[in-house]
Amino acid sequence: MKLHTQQKIRRALFKIYRSTKTPWIIKDLLTFRKKDKDHRFPLRISDLYPIKSEKTSTTDFDRHYVYHPAWAVRVVKEINPVFHIDISSTLHFCSMLSAFIPVKFYDYRPAELILEGLETHKGDLMNLPFTNKSVQSISCMHTIEHVGLGRYGDPIDPDGDVKAVRELKRVVAPGGSLLIVVPLGMPRIEYNAHRIYSYEKLTGIILDEHFTLHEYAYIPQRTSEGPLKRHADKDDGKDAYYACGCFWFKRKS
Repeated sequence: MKLHTQQKIRRALFKIYRSTKTPWIIKDLLTFRKKDKDHRFPLRISDLYPIKSEKTSTTDFDRHYVYHPAWAVRVVKEINPVFHIDISSTLHFCSMLSAFIPVKFYDYRPAELILEGLETHKGDLMNLPFTNKSVQSISCMHTIEHVGLGRYGDPIDPDGDVKAVRELKRVVAPGGSLLIVVPLGMPRIEYNAHRIYSYEKLTGIILDEHFTLHEYAYIPQRTSEGPLKRHADKDDGKDAYYACGCFWFKRKS
């Protein structure tokens, strides 16, 4: 029986080596087994789950999806609305914001997320359930770039993003705020994932006699280029390939 167990262990270790090509995992496992005198947790061959990519000197993170919700939470805190409406942004944003500002979240595919201060509803960005000029604070982040590409089961529409922006603008109240976040770089469509916008292409479908840009924040693509930059210059990101632009618009009338 003991020999059989040892053979199973050797086969399992070989399987780890063959699948990961990282001998240090095997070395760490053998060291752990040797040091584990009390056996407080069972360590079964069937439970081996080797992770090979996280032994790093720093913690990696998605720059778009860490920085842009952090930016938006700070902006909404400045706005300090009675409640905030979010359309299809990352759930990390609405769930954290709802800790101190009530949030109503709408998505084409509603989320079964239950938290105090948070309401979740089914909503169509092309036909929002709000009257004209009725919303004081609304966000739609890393979303419009997908509209019309069919990725999420929505109808194919090359102008889906423009129509979505038009609908968002329709519901913003005088003095109200609209937060939009998009990928920023050389304008293109990476079908069916998303569109990439330049600063000019995004502001060009929003700015008019009613809307002004209150803040542009820029998230560089690479760590070496720096962190989130609030109150960025419009030229920040003009040479980027896949960076992130955060826009805070306000309605005048």
